[in-house]
Amino acid sequence: MKKLLKVALIAVCIVFAGNLAKAQSKIGYVAVDAIVDQMPETKAAIKTITDYNKQFIDQLTTMNNELQSKGQAYQAQRGTMTDAIRTAKESELNDLQKRFTDYQNTAQQQVQAKQSELGKPIIEKVRAAVAQVAKEKGYTYVINSSQTDLVVSPPGDDLAVEVKAKLGLK
Repeated sequence: MKKLLKVALIAVCIVFAGNLAKAQSKIGYVAVDAIVDQMPETKAAIKTITDYNKQFIDQLTTMNNELQSKGQAYQAQRGTMTDAIRTAKESELNDLQKRFTDYQNTAQQQVQAKQSELGKPIIEKVRAAVAQVAKEKGYTYVINSSQTDLVVSPPGDDLAVEVKAKLGLK
């Protein structure tokens, strides 16, 4: 009988502790992407990236124009060329095409690196604000609703207004 009473008492304690733990978990959500898009730092970063990207586009345009003009000249003169000259011109065109492709890949990688470099501090700033608001409001978990489709989301748990206020956004 005493063993049964101890087992029952332990079971009640476990259930009570589980309910207490559930009551302490508070889940909120915020659309991080929407907040990042509204930040003035984001607008400045986009302008910087656009200007940076334009440099590569200008160079790629020049390279493409050179490739096109040499390709057209080759096509126009191909019939009158000797085999040795034709082979040399084809090799030159292939080299130009390879340089164009390599430069295009390098440019794309450098632009992506610049985006990461400029975007990281902005995202960190938003994350810090979200963490601070979550701590102040007593939220245990905060879900990024930009990346998740929330089926049920009570308006009281949306932390966007508080995070925007913390960042000085309207």
